[in-house]
Amino acid sequence: MDLFKSWLVETPIAHRGYHSKTNPENSLSAFSKAIEKGYAIELDVQLLADKTVVVFFDDSLARMTGNDGYVQYLNKEDLKALTLKGSKEHIPTLEEALKLIDGRVPVMIDIKTKYKVGELEQAVIDILKNYKGEYAVQSLNPDSLKYFKQHAPHILRGQVGGYLKGETITWMKKRTIKTLNQNKKVSEPHFISYEASALPNRFVKRFKQLPLLAWTVRSKEEYLTVVKYCDNVIFEKFDPEI
Repeated sequence: MDLFKSWLVETPIAHRGYHSKTNPENSLSAFSKAIEKGYAIELDVQLLADKTVVVFFDDSLARMTGNDGYVQYLNKEDLKALTLKGSKEHIPTLEEALKLIDGRVPVMIDIKTKYKVGELEQAVIDILKNYKGEYAVQSLNPDSLKYFKQHAPHILRGQVGGYLKGETITWMKKRTIKTLNQNKKVSEPHFISYEASALPNRFVKRFKQLPLLAWTVRSKEEYLTVVKYCDNVIFEKFDPEI
């Protein structure tokens, strides 16, 4: 499969769906809007306490729901009581999101594993077994991608990279993510997804044989600058050309 002629390159990817004030990020309405516009969808997944896979970015509930607490301590039944950004939208499960998308546009699933690798990855693999649409996974964590390589090598996987200035992670992890130095021995990705503000750089230039996605592009001006250095963009707050 020539990935340079695939949706990974040809279809701009809406970051957490095509979200706005009325369609919160990672919500079913944001995904519906992306489908309407013909964009692929990037979404984030993590596990609840009862091992349900949900679509949500933050560890904390505060920013998106206004509630105290953390996603990892919730159960599926708790989702009914939480709404996103004052809307009527709830935190969706991955199964609910895929049922809505139903293969109409491709899906990029960002795996938010920070510590123990395996549970979330296997749960995603099991859900995707019955999904008929186009999809790929990506992660900052090389060991997460290694799990997919070993247990579901047919799934397209992307190594997320960037300089991550201001992020509260260890110096060693930040260096690994910046330099992509575990690409060859650990994650062996099919594509790279790199921080747009840090492009171009010598680290991604070592992997010219792989499609390069830029994240997160937030304006037409930034798009026109970065598109010279990448094959596709993960975007929000504007409409890139299709």
